[in-house]
Amino acid sequence: MEEITVVKSEYITSAVSRKTCPEELLPEIVFVGRSNVGKSSLINSLTRRKALARTSGTPGKTQTINFFGIELKTPDEIRHPLYFVDVPGYGYAKTSKTNRKLWGKFIDEYLSSRRDIKFVCQLVDIRHPPMESDLNSFNSLIEKNLPVLIVATKSDKIGKTERQKNINVIKNAFGIGEEYILPYSSVKNEGRSYLLDVIINSLVK
Repeated sequence: MEEITVVKSEYITSAVSRKTCPEELLPEIVFVGRSNVGKSSLINSLTRRKALARTSGTPGKTQTINFFGIELKTPDEIRHPLYFVDVPGYGYAKTSKTNRKLWGKFIDEYLSSRRDIKFVCQLVDIRHPPMESDLNSFNSLIEKNLPVLIVATKSDKIGKTERQKNINVIKNAFGIGEEYILPYSSVKNEGRSYLLDVIINSLVK
């Protein structure tokens, strides 16, 4: 039996400006990453909902900041309401340069202004070295004094030896300790319990 359970998960709203973000203030766990890196799949894995967050094979499908209402329950029966926030992917997207610039401005505004962000999961594909856009995003989050956990997705697609080698590449690229990198498989839910623990710890600090 898992120690932390997700007792509620529901779509709340899609925001296209600060004014359209939810008025109810709750702790926010934010998911960022390149287009098609697996943010929606990760949210679905954490909540055990196959289609809570819509996944797509088309990079740039998520074009709004999507808020999901989540309630976690700890072994002592304490319930923690919060938001999971799915942010549009940076990097390649099937949209105009103008739209990408508008998204970038809105995302930066959101990350700079929301006072209830507890930490950010920055997703990278474990199979590939981080790109310049990944490093720029990471540095921007650090400049905003936001705690960041690097979630290395799609870990089921490579063997253990290659996985460790790639984690070392990610560690060196970001200049962080290995404890700040979580290999994750949305297919096998590998890393799920650990990430839920991290989320709960961020709420009770």
